Amino acid sequence: MSNQSQESKSNRSIFRNLSPLDHRYYLSNTELFEKLEDYISEDGSVRYAVRVEGALLSAHLKRLGLGSPENLRAVESAVKQVEPEAVYREEEKTHHNVRALVNVMKQFLPDEISPYVHLGATSVDVLDTAASLRYRDVTRDVLVPLLMQLQRTLIELAEKEAETPQVGRTHGQHAVPVTVGFALAEYIARLGKVIPRILDAADQLAGKLSGAVGGYNAMGLIVEDPLAFEQEVLGSMGLPVSEYSNQIVEPEYLLHLMLELNTSFGIVANLADDLRHLQRTEIGELREFFSSTQVGSSTMPHKRNPWNSEHVKSLWKAFSPRVMSFFMDQISEHQRDLTNSASGRFVSDYIAGFVAAVNRMLRVVGTLHIERDNLKQNLLSNGDFILSEAAYILLSQAGDPDAHERVRKITLECEQSGAKLLDKLQESPDSWAKIDRQLQQMMGIGAEEFFSNPARYRGKTAEKTVAIIEHHRNMLAELEARLAVEN
Repeated sequence: MSNQSQESKSNRSIFRNLSPLDHRYYLSNTELFEKLEDYISEDGSVRYAVRVEGALLSAHLKRLGLGSPENLRAVESAVKQVEPEAVYREEEKTHHNVRALVNVMKQFLPDEISPYVHLGATSVDVLDTAASLRYRDVTRDVLVPLLMQLQRTLIELAEKEAETPQVGRTHGQHAVPVTVGFALAEYIARLGKVIPRILDAADQLAGKLSGAVGGYNAMGLIVEDPLAFEQEVLGSMGLPVSEYSNQIVEPEYLLHLMLELNTSFGIVANLADDLRHLQRTEIGELREFFSSTQVGSSTMPHKRNPWNSEHVKSLWKAFSPRVMSFFMDQISEHQRDLTNSASGRFVSDYIAGFVAAVNRMLRVVGTLHIERDNLKQNLLSNGDFILSEAAYILLSQAGDPDAHERVRKITLECEQSGAKLLDKLQESPDSWAKIDRQLQQMMGIGAEEFFSNPARYRGKTAEKTVAIIEHHRNMLAELEARLAVEN
């Protein structure tokens, strides 16, 4: 590519980019995407590959007695000077990306040490090792901290709303009372389990330096113990060695990481779906932030659409199915084929899409408005009907063998007549007395008071919420400490 065409490309509008990630979602997540660039852009890919070449060269120099401070500084300087543009220009001549990188790197090194660049390695030694480093680092530095930030925000909101009454729902129907905090605690618990697994999977990403088919053929001609040399080079970058490698690293290391990310993506999308439904006109228990200049509809000025939550679910729909490609990339014929050469490049797209979704979810949760009047109205919308379970349980506890059927028939009568459950239960003084005694014993309140306030029948939802919050707050502290040590 000529300098003139490079300059015209650099001045082009981002709106001429083909991928929505490179215009629409870049503008929505500029700060985060610019962090991602250091790891999963083509620039990042080249720079991490040069870093691997630098580690290999430094190890060779030390082995050969050429590891003087001056030579090692020269290697460090060369690693910093290699520019992706120069590598791409060289690739136009070599038609080989790694050989182009090696040629460019040699230009910045003294003649005495340049012959040892890439010595004994095959291209995928460098590319797979660099990929593991990139995905490990982007997970530690960007993905996990972002998920932890979302987790903290959920914890803060759940703690604030731990005792706020809300009607529970199963199959889209009113069930029994819970609290808003308890509903949010579901996602704290689910997300809190997957974040450490993501970090574990990232830390297990492995590299290799075993040559063209994984047998150390070339390196066996150079060093006495190529396995120990591989361990030394990868260890200098904090990377484990793949237990087995042919020309490529075992694909399951990366697969495990992507599956954990996909699991996390599904949890975030599920949260988005719940929040979206709770903003329906007929429910209206929550509301996303809506600015004074924001427009909800091009024709209906009254609309306040939950578009952020919908946006998160839509991103999940676009990226989650790509997990099939991650599975398909497990398959490589004999010691290696190139059937993952194109599909493997889209791991970066997946990570960017996932980051965009989590960041959007973070904004939603961080500015979520709780509609307390609607919460109360929905809880009472069916009167005391949602206490039918309690009535059945209390009667059974008092020794009534037909309690469930008795209460079921009462609820049918209530539906037909519009009567309250309380009134129908009181028509049987004996049953009412049994219920009252059980409530006095279990909750210290009378039946009249209990059936007049359905919010009291919340079980241990508030207490469970507090326990989950405490547990996962402690887990976050442990993760923060772990990241601090590893970095």
